[in-house]
Amino acid sequence: MSLRDLYIESLRKQTVSSVRLAQANPTESSVFQPVTAEKSEFAAGPSAYSTVKLHLHQQILRRVDISRYDPERDRESFRKAVTDIIQEVLSTINAPLTRDEKERLVEDTLAEAIGLGPLGKLFEDPAVSDVLVNGPYEVFVERFGKLEATDIKFNDNEHLMGLIERIVGRVGRHIDQHSPMVDARLPDGSRVNAIIPPLALNGPSMSIRRFQHKRLEASELIKLGAMGPQMMRMFEGMVSARLNIVISGGTGSGKTTLMNVLSGFIGAKERVITIENAAELKLQKEHVVRLESRPPNIEGKGEVTIRDLVINALRMRPDRIIVGEIRGGEAFDMLQALATGHDGGMTTLHANTSRDALKRLEAMVLMAGMDLPTQAIRQFIVSAVNVIIQVDRMADGTRKVQSVSEVVGIEKDIVLVQDLFVFQQETSKTDRVVGKHVATGVRSNYLKQMELRGFTFDPAMFQRGNAV
Repeated sequence: MSLRDLYIESLRKQTVSSVRLAQANPTESSVFQPVTAEKSEFAAGPSAYSTVKLHLHQQILRRVDISRYDPERDRESFRKAVTDIIQEVLSTINAPLTRDEKERLVEDTLAEAIGLGPLGKLFEDPAVSDVLVNGPYEVFVERFGKLEATDIKFNDNEHLMGLIERIVGRVGRHIDQHSPMVDARLPDGSRVNAIIPPLALNGPSMSIRRFQHKRLEASELIKLGAMGPQMMRMFEGMVSARLNIVISGGTGSGKTTLMNVLSGFIGAKERVITIENAAELKLQKEHVVRLESRPPNIEGKGEVTIRDLVINALRMRPDRIIVGEIRGGEAFDMLQALATGHDGGMTTLHANTSRDALKRLEAMVLMAGMDLPTQAIRQFIVSAVNVIIQVDRMADGTRKVQSVSEVVGIEKDIVLVQDLFVFQQETSKTDRVVGKHVATGVRSNYLKQMELRGFTFDPAMFQRGNAV
C-alpha cells in the first residue's frame, strides 16, 4: 500500500472518533468534521429520496475536504472513506427508504461528491458528443450532430456552482466573480468551458466537449463521407512532404478530429511538440511533448500564454510544432517558426472560408503588436502557409471537408489561393446533405515534394469534376 493509501486509510479510521476529537480541540482543522448526534426525520413520499440525497450531499461537503484528494488516482480508497461517512449519516436519520433505495443513494451521493453529479449518466452514453448546461434547470446534449433537451436538472445555482468549482479546481484553475470565465478539462480529456454571474444572466453555465477515447482513423472519416479516398491520400502526401497546414472551420466542425488523423501520418521518429489551451489532441506517437497554457492565478500572476509556449517550443529541438488553435498574437510566432525552418507544422483557427482564414491570420499578426506594413505581413503568411483545409459542419450535423486550397504567392498585395478540391453539394429530398468531393482542374504545386517522399498521383485525379 502506498503512503497516500495509508494516509487516506488512517483518515477513514479517524472518522469514528471525529466527534470526540472535535470536542477535545474544537479549533483543530480536520478533513472530516463531526456529524450531529440528533436524528433527522424525513416524511415518507415521492420526494423523500431526493430530500435525503440532498441532505447527504450537504453533510459530505461539510465533513470532507474533497480538494485534498485525487479521486481518480485513489478512487477505491476514497470511495470507501466517503461510503463509510454516508452509512454513518444514514444511521443518524430516520428515512422511509428501502434497501435498494439506500444502495442507490450511496452511488448517487458518491457521484455528487466526487463525480459529475447529475451529468454522470450522460457520460455513459458514447453517442453524446457535447453536454450544454444553460443554468441549473436546462441541460442539452448533442447526439449525432443534433441537439436534444434532457430531463436532467440541478437543485439550484449553488448545486451547479459546486460541480463547476470541483471540475476547475482539479486542474489548478479557479472561477469566481473576479474571474467569471474559465477553460478546463476533465480527467478523461473532455474540454470544459464555464461562465458564471454576473456575466451569465441565467445562472452558471457550462459547455463540455467530450473527449472521444476511440481515435477516428482515416478510413472511418472516408466512410462517414468527410472526404474522399484520393483526397486522404493527398493529405498523407502533404504531411509526409512536411508542408505547413492550416485547418480552418467553425466551432464543432471537426478541426481537431482531422488534425488528430493527419498527425498519424507524421514519421514515427520525429519529435513533435503540441501546444494547446486545453489539452485534447491525441497523437499516437512515441516522441510527443505536450504543452498546455496556464491562466493567471487569483493574484493575477503566473500566466503562461500560447505565445510563451510557442517561443519556448523553438528551444526544444522540435521536428514539428502543432498548435491546437491560434487565436491571437501567437500567430506571429507560429508563422515565424514555420517560415524559418520548422516546416511540417499544423494548426487550426476559426474561419468561414480558406480566404477568410488568411485574413484572420493577418489580423492576428497585428494583435501581436508588430508594427509591420500590410504587404510585409502578407508576404510573411505566403512564406509560412502552404495548405489550407476548410472543414464545415453541415445542416444535418455531419462534418465535411469543404475545400483544399494552396497558397501560391502574392500579386499586387493580394495573397493568391487556388482550390484543388471542393465539396459539391447536390439537391436532396431528405434532411441528409448529399454531394461529392471533386477536383477543380488545378494541379498541386507540391507534387514534386510529395514524389520525393514516395507519393505519386494519377494526373486524371486533377481533371475538373472528377470525384476524389
